[in-house]
Amino acid sequence: MNKTDQMSFFGFETEEAEKPAKPAKSPKSGSTPSSSVSVSASGAVAQPKAPPAAPSGAQPTEHEAMAQTLAQHPDFRVLRRLQPVADYGGLHGQPTQRVIVLDTETTGLDSKTESIIELAMLSVLVDAATGAPVGPVSIYESFEDPGKPIPPQITEITGIDDSMVQGQRIDDAAVHDLVAQADLVVAHNAGFDRPFVEARFPVFASKAWGCSFQGIDWKKEGSGSAKLEFLASERGWFYDAHRAQVDCHALLQVLASPLADGQTGLSRLLAGAGQSRYKLRATGAPFEAKDKLKARGYRWDGEGRVWWCSLASDALLDAECAWLRAEVYGARSARVQIEALDSRVQYSSRPGLQSERQL
Repeated sequence: MNKTDQMSFFGFETEEAEKPAKPAKSPKSGSTPSSSVSVSASGAVAQPKAPPAAPSGAQPTEHEAMAQTLAQHPDFRVLRRLQPVADYGGLHGQPTQRVIVLDTETTGLDSKTESIIELAMLSVLVDAATGAPVGPVSIYESFEDPGKPIPPQITEITGIDDSMVQGQRIDDAAVHDLVAQADLVVAHNAGFDRPFVEARFPVFASKAWGCSFQGIDWKKEGSGSAKLEFLASERGWFYDAHRAQVDCHALLQVLASPLADGQTGLSRLLAGAGQSRYKLRATGAPFEAKDKLKARGYRWDGEGRVWWCSLASDALLDAECAWLRAEVYGARSARVQIEALDSRVQYSSRPGLQSERQL
């Protein structure tokens, strides 16, 4: 699971962003992912109970008082443990869209040869006007026995060992029922998670997907990294990362926070679900243009022997074709290949709509 971040730049998005690397962590005791989640025989997902609220007007604890004192000093920054939210409230019959926040833990990186060992999903309504989550959060989380030993390096990263998954299986009906209601599925590096869950659960293939890693330009938003732990820490939280459910809670709270323009990350991803991304292949580009293409953000496909880039909008595609014509092909006649990826295909292993454009 040693993957490096790739940030979007010059209007490009990387085609397959690497899933942020996961630090070592001691295995947790117990054989079930969460005692706060139960699934009925019919596959319905139970709602988690909210933690008891502090009495109104209660004095801060000793540690909280210390934290508040430190937070007022310019030389200190206080991080608080992220608390999962069971119910966001504010549901008053307004227009909403349902979003599923998803994370997987797997036996390795390749969805064709490796398997899911843990799946977690949070399903929540999002206010269409404000982009804020509203109402209760439905949770599904389960281990799954991959039918082979979990590699030691995966146990070191996730804390999940063979004894925890033995005999366990994700409930197909419960997953189908939860996902079928969703308008958008979001993962932090959907290019990793989507192929795994689509191979295991066909219902995911028909859903629109958003990627909080590639779909938001975190560098432009002023963040120093697109890693989820870093994004959470910028907002004042820390958490025990790299177990699926807590990663989902962290991502949901990060996406519920406002971006530079006042929109939430959830709003940004829901708006982007109606847009296509494009994979542009600079077919027949002259060899002497390789340094220009590399500096521009293109990547080399050794198998296809072509330079390519990924673009997030029609306008960026048009601008890039104009740049290729002026800077790469010059007076030469050229046809480039374009693959259109809408939200039901992007981040999956399935191809998009193929076409050519004369420059």
